[in-house]
Amino acid sequence: ENISDFSLNITDCTQVVVPEEVFFTVAAAGILENLLILIAVVRNKNLHLPMYFFICSLAISDMLGSLYKTLENIFIILCKMGYLTRHGDFEKKLDDAMDSMFILSLLGSIFSLLAIAADRYITIFYALRYHNIMTLRRALVILAIIWAFCAGSSIAIALFSYEAATVIPFTILFPLMMFFILCLYVHMFLLARSHAKKIALLPSSTVHHRTNMKGAITLTIFLGVFLCCWAPFVLHILLARFCPHNPYCACYMSIFHVNGTLIMCNAIINPMIFAFRSPELRSTFKKMFYCSR
Repeated sequence: ENISDFSLNITDCTQVVVPEEVFFTVAAAGILENLLILIAVVRNKNLHLPMYFFICSLAISDMLGSLYKTLENIFIILCKMGYLTRHGDFEKKLDDAMDSMFILSLLGSIFSLLAIAADRYITIFYALRYHNIMTLRRALVILAIIWAFCAGSSIAIALFSYEAATVIPFTILFPLMMFFILCLYVHMFLLARSHAKKIALLPSSTVHHRTNMKGAITLTIFLGVFLCCWAPFVLHILLARFCPHNPYCACYMSIFHVNGTLIMCNAIINPMIFAFRSPELRSTFKKMFYCSR
């Protein structure tokens, strides 16, 4: 907030503020949609598969992102009303906890996308050995390692967020992991056709291949949406740390609220893609709604 106030003195860019009604509506929708994903996977035993567990991991990350922005906005409102101070010890610890939740959400989303991409890769190119390679127990171990690493990293980064040695690796990790996932997808698409010829003689191989390619396209959409929603906020963090007094950087940081809203939009878009492109989840949603009625 201090950076935003200072930016008004060195740039003509007007601070863009998202109405609180819109902010909380988007956040609530993201939390409810991802909660619906989790309930659907838990209730339907046919969805107790590694791929859907990785999708649940991504849904939890999206929920944390929406929850973080919601709580942050509530605390800002309380500060403006005078119930909280800006520089107290309690508020400092609260701010560190919020930062830790944000970093946990971002890292959890990145590594969940990586796990989903790796799972799809194995499904396409090692279809006959998939159930031996990616067992349910192995998937749970992978998720446990991912979230343990993300939790430890989020706490460490939040505590030492004022050090450049902490901010630089954090900001480098985002494009590095995205580039790795993108390379994985490009490799999948380049080899998919040649691999399809090798399994063309197997029963229902064409249907199986089309299903896998549809899944790869869906995950590519996930990656594109994730980049569009998270990259502006990560760029904001980088600019706020290294060039807060530059007029151009300050002008970009004037859309801070818009970048925060994009994070919550990602939590809304992902479940919509799941619902419309996954027949299993669509069927489960219909059963859940019919039972509730």
